[in-house]
Amino acid sequence: MNQPSVVVLSYGSGNVHSAVRALERVGAAVELTADRAAVEAADGLVVPGVGAFGAVMDQLRAVDAPRLIERRLAGGRPVLGICVGMQVMFESSTEHAAGRSDDVLPAGLAQWPGTVARLQADVVPHMGWSEVRPPHDTVLLDGVADQRFYFVHSYAAKTDPAALLEPGRTRLPATTWATHGEDFVAAIENGPLSATQFHPEKSGDAGAQLLRNWLSIL
Repeated sequence: MNQPSVVVLSYGSGNVHSAVRALERVGAAVELTADRAAVEAADGLVVPGVGAFGAVMDQLRAVDAPRLIERRLAGGRPVLGICVGMQVMFESSTEHAAGRSDDVLPAGLAQWPGTVARLQADVVPHMGWSEVRPPHDTVLLDGVADQRFYFVHSYAAKTDPAALLEPGRTRLPATTWATHGEDFVAAIENGPLSATQFHPEKSGDAGAQLLRNWLSIL
């Protein structure tokens, strides 16, 4: 059986080596790079993200990542976003937008409709292990639907993107939920595009199984 090839996108985001190691441990041949040819050729692309939404978007644009991600998805090639790498798949974020009007919110990649906003909870950031509630037909969380995953974040999407899409679409996002003060989107599966707000690479055996599940679709 051939090793699936995975590129972890290198664009300046911190703490990417834990994702590289986690993917290698579950059987992937991993390259940390932003090289266009490598990104296009890989079986799977992982988009990590640590830091503020707007800063991550600036770093992604600097390596032409929006175009590379769009080209992969247009060709049905799998992409996995992690943490802020999930948030940037939405249209915008309210992070660092105080005092600005809605039409100048930091823009994301707009793969899904909706705005990422600060969690309304007694303690923010949400840091630690939480249960998730996946849909019945999940592939990402197959076998680990009852497990806890590790989160570190202050912002999240709170509206199911499927509810914001116009009726009649044949492929709707399948949303996994979690709760910290309020319900928020913990993961999404949408054809070739998958994403998690939590960190599978820091989530022990459950996270390793999730990564194996993702590799199985490459």
